[in-house]
This record gives sequence, structure tokens and C-alpha cells, in this order.
Amino acid sequence: MVDYREYIVMDPNKRFGKPCISGTRIAVFDVLNWLANGMTKEDIQQDFPELNEKQILACLAYAADREHKTRAAA
Repeated sequence: MVDYREYIVMDPNKRFGKPCISGTRIAVFDVLNWLANGMTKEDIQQDFPELNEKQILACLAYAADREHKTRAAA
């Protein structure tokens, strides 16, 4: 599993502090939304060549971790 903490950062000066892929202004939400709408990793990389597979998988890992923490708190 990819350690998303290596790839995802929150900077209050970028995208209103939303989690983004390090070194970009691409939010985790953007990547998850693209995947949810049917884009493949390859499609995303073709449109955004600055992204690699590990960064895309880090977005999924981040979402999974948030979901797990939300369930654990309930």
C-alpha cells in the first residue's frame, strides 16, 4: 500500500488548505472525482503528465484512511 503522507500535503495557501498532491495544485478531491467519473489512471496521466501512478494511488489511500477514521469515530 502507498503511504499517502509521502504524496499528500495540506497548505493553507493552496486550494484553501485542501489536501493536494505535493508539488501541484491538484486536490485529492479532483483525482477522486475523475476516477469516480470513469477516468482510468492512464487517462489522468495523459491529461496531467506531472502525476504518476503512486500519486494517484495515494489519493485513494488518503480517502480510505479518512473513511476508516470516520467509521472508527462513530
